[in-house]
Amino acid sequence: MIVLVTGGAGYIGSHAALALLDAGRKVVVLDNLSQGYRWAVPENAIFVEGDCGDIDLVNRIIREHSITAIMHFAGSIIVPESVMYPLDYYYNNTVNSRALAQAAVDSGVKHFIFSSTAGVYGEPEKTPILEDFPSKPISPYGTSKMMTEKMLQDSTVAYDLNYVALRYFNVAGADPSGRAGQTSRKATHLIKIASQAASGSRSHLDVFGDDYPTHDGTCIRDYIHVSDLADAHVLALKYLEDGGESDVMNCGYGSGFSVYEVINAVKRVSGTDFPVKLAERRLGDPAALIAGADRIRAKLGWSPKYDNLDVIVEHALAWEESLKQRETTAA
Repeated sequence: MIVLVTGGAGYIGSHAALALLDAGRKVVVLDNLSQGYRWAVPENAIFVEGDCGDIDLVNRIIREHSITAIMHFAGSIIVPESVMYPLDYYYNNTVNSRALAQAAVDSGVKHFIFSSTAGVYGEPEKTPILEDFPSKPISPYGTSKMMTEKMLQDSTVAYDLNYVALRYFNVAGADPSGRAGQTSRKATHLIKIASQAASGSRSHLDVFGDDYPTHDGTCIRDYIHVSDLADAHVLALKYLEDGGESDVMNCGYGSGFSVYEVINAVKRVSGTDFPVKLAERRLGDPAALIAGADRIRAKLGWSPKYDNLDVIVEHALAWEESLKQRETTAA
């Protein structure tokens, strides 16, 4: 079974490619390198530079490499940016996903794993959030992902295609062996930014609002280790190959931490007391997002290995140190 991984030079995609290779799968990575890095693609993966929305290119890759499944990570992910540039997000996340799905149907690829988001829920009335809660996204980013989910749902009725949409909560950390990590050009994830502040590559950390209806006024999120998330993708593919029905599944641990709690964890684990400044709220930030994660455990047999905030932070900090060493070597 050979898997096409779009966006495999990026943060989550590169970890998924590693997990697939570790499981004995063959991998072809397709990435235009607008956000990812060529060096982030695992050594044993075949790399093709290009856009996932290029139907002719995708059809050629599927044909030449006998692709049997697609894992789709390519896309834009910054919520406030999506509010400022909605049409860019609908093109990059929805139009290109539609083209990729068309290529899958044209070429007879039956299994499709989609990188979705908890952003499809918007501002849920209660937590934990279950998969059957209504989709009411409050940002173009969330809407763009919801639209792709709907396209896949309709496609399973019309074509010989099945899918699992994995709705991510807050992804953090890095490969425990140091093979991959988050190297975003425009980092917005809290643990990443806090790790940068702790390692000295960022002057301070901004807290975007402390007047939310939470116990300390800051947003609460369910943080999932990126390697646990990557393992979920491998299990989702096996689930489909074994005859599982198309589905959506939350990817989180079912517990949450506030912004201040995460900051304190990074300070504690790093032993560094970096500056923290209060800033205005960001557009599109819900007060609390915590996953109801029973479905993924029951259907996929998923059992996370790194469900511990300090461990997630430890791996994120180690990755920051490796990036500093990489920069030093390059200089």
